[in-house]
Amino acid sequence: MALYHHIPVLLKETLDLLECRRGDTVLDATIGGAGHSAEIAKRIMPDGLLIGIDRDEEAVEAARLRLRDYGERVSVVHGDFRNLATIVSELGVHTVDKVLFDFGASSVQFDDPERGFSYWADEAPLDMRMDRSQALTAADLVNDAPLEELTSIIRRFGEEPFAGRIAELIVARRKSAPISSVGDLVEIVKAAIPARFRRTGGHPARRTFQALRIAVNRELEAVEAGLESAFDLLAEKGVLAAITFHSLEDRIVKTKFREWARSCICPREAPVCTCGGKARAELLSRGGIVPSEQEIAANPRARSARLRAVRKVLHTPGGEY
Repeated sequence: MALYHHIPVLLKETLDLLECRRGDTVLDATIGGAGHSAEIAKRIMPDGLLIGIDRDEEAVEAARLRLRDYGERVSVVHGDFRNLATIVSELGVHTVDKVLFDFGASSVQFDDPERGFSYWADEAPLDMRMDRSQALTAADLVNDAPLEELTSIIRRFGEEPFAGRIAELIVARRKSAPISSVGDLVEIVKAAIPARFRRTGGHPARRTFQALRIAVNRELEAVEAGLESAFDLLAEKGVLAAITFHSLEDRIVKTKFREWARSCICPREAPVCTCGGKARAELLSRGGIVPSEQEIAANPRARSARLRAVRKVLHTPGGEY
């Protein structure tokens, strides 16, 4: 459990946006080792309520241990945030004041070579499951997925320009022997990318590993579903904050937040508004908040993080906020 004592990204900025107060009910939909939640709990207790969800059983155990002093005021559940509405309802809660998402894999998952998330751990198995109770692994995809599916995964989720070539070499190599280790896959990716392109842009396998991780855990479809469910649970003036780490998930968050904050849905060419639409939320972080240079220096993995937040607004029958 000591592994879970990592530094939460954009902690101060997240706490400032959430504005957690004593008595709040807060949902941390990706609690991890409770890096953010440990600070949230200090602000909402002794009569607040904190609900945490995580797909990783080790994270759940670590969070429960870290928050154990709060007793029944904290509930940490092993589950998928796609199902957060059901999880929260089963706890007897129907609205929450604040919600936090910290998307993507955790530093702990990357640091544990047996999890197979990192392209540096050559001997590690190709696993990449956030929830190790699920059946599908990265090795299953690499060894069983058809060429077209592999190409699509690597191109779509990794934005890898050499996706087709990488997929072709994977299919060719697996005909002679299963691709079972991180090192096996890294070797194939390096062989597929021309040398002049391997010299820039970080590790050549970075985009392929990201793509497989996203596919194994169905991350992107979970992002949109989780956001929708969380927003529905928010009380009036409640705040939803989301931290993303790559452009694909950030695009989903940005689009969803803008959709909620948009009032008029008339066609652009319409001379006047006739839809009578009203915004469901206000944006609290236009453009998103990124880590300071000091935070990046202390925690380089924070470099790609971006924080966005919205506040839910409701309208009275008379049309006022």
